[in-house]
Amino acid sequence: MTVMGREIIQILEEWAPKRLAVENDRIGLQVGHPDAEVKGVLVALDVTEAVVDEAIRIGANWIVAHHAIIYRPLNDLRTDRPAGRVYAKLLAHEINVFISHTNLDAASGGVNDVMCELIGLTNLEVLLPTYQPSLQKIVVFIPESHHEKVLQAMCQAGAGAIGEYSHCTFNLHGTGTFLPGEGTNPHIGEQGKLEQVSEVRLETIVSDEVRDAVVQAMKKAHPYEEAAYDIYPLELQGERLGVGRVGDLPRSVTLRELAEKLKVAYQLSGLRMVGDGERRVRKVAVLGGSGGRYYRNALSCGADVYITGDLDHHTVLDALAEGLTLLDPGHHAEELVLQRVVDILQRKLPSINIQATTVDTNPFTFL
Repeated sequence: MTVMGREIIQILEEWAPKRLAVENDRIGLQVGHPDAEVKGVLVALDVTEAVVDEAIRIGANWIVAHHAIIYRPLNDLRTDRPAGRVYAKLLAHEINVFISHTNLDAASGGVNDVMCELIGLTNLEVLLPTYQPSLQKIVVFIPESHHEKVLQAMCQAGAGAIGEYSHCTFNLHGTGTFLPGEGTNPHIGEQGKLEQVSEVRLETIVSDEVRDAVVQAMKKAHPYEEAAYDIYPLELQGERLGVGRVGDLPRSVTLRELAEKLKVAYQLSGLRMVGDGERRVRKVAVLGGSGGRYYRNALSCGADVYITGDLDHHTVLDALAEGLTLLDPGHHAEELVLQRVVDILQRKLPSINIQATTVDTNPFTFL
């Protein structure tokens, strides 16, 4: 069965929607055409020349990467220079590049959740919120004969989702009345005659991003020419989503013990530790990639230790002075999510060869 690029994009954006990304992040399709047929997929952290060569070697014409290949403005596309050679190879071999960056950091089960899972953190909360959907209540009146059909259609479109629960609705039986006018073609009743019908009042919650899809699904499943429904704005808001996590270890450990645990869990040859190695820690903030500028968010959440990459000298001194210990596993720790991406795509696209890169793009070596 032929699979087109839009199917990959849809799968990834359903998991990690663009709205979760931080402002001005470079995400989405950066090279290629969304309607290009998918012959194979290579999942990588970075798009380097070696990664492109690997894609060519395994017959993958789509690369799904975490870090944007077009991040800073291009000054030229000279093919005698390293960056230009990469673009030339991509275009010559018709390889498409799709980027899922801070939206994948924020997504449930994405970069930060994987990093937390590997060290056993529980009671997770968002460190840096980037999105919180508005909620509305939708009420629709349905003849009893079509109640189940309409309920299922609405919930499959995203209505009734509360936390880890789906299909959350309230249903009340009653009598609906209507009088079909001239020119109508009623599913029940006759023109000019008042009709009384046993109906169900269905109430459920929708977030603003799925509201239109839910209404369309409801109308499609509803038997009436004109479905009667209401939408009420609510002061309630949906689950806060965003970058980074704060959670608890099963028990307190020393900073040094946590550092050793991190080396094993993240498959590191070394990391940087800031603070007294014998200090006991339990509440942990995690932000994959470069998160030094958010250390005060970790402090305000009550974290004992902050795990993030690319920490600079002055930020570390400031954080340490304010009582925060830190562990820097490197920016490249984000590669821990690659197999998760492969697994999600492979479940949805079983006929396509999908692999994580074997190329090590970490520019640092611990000696």
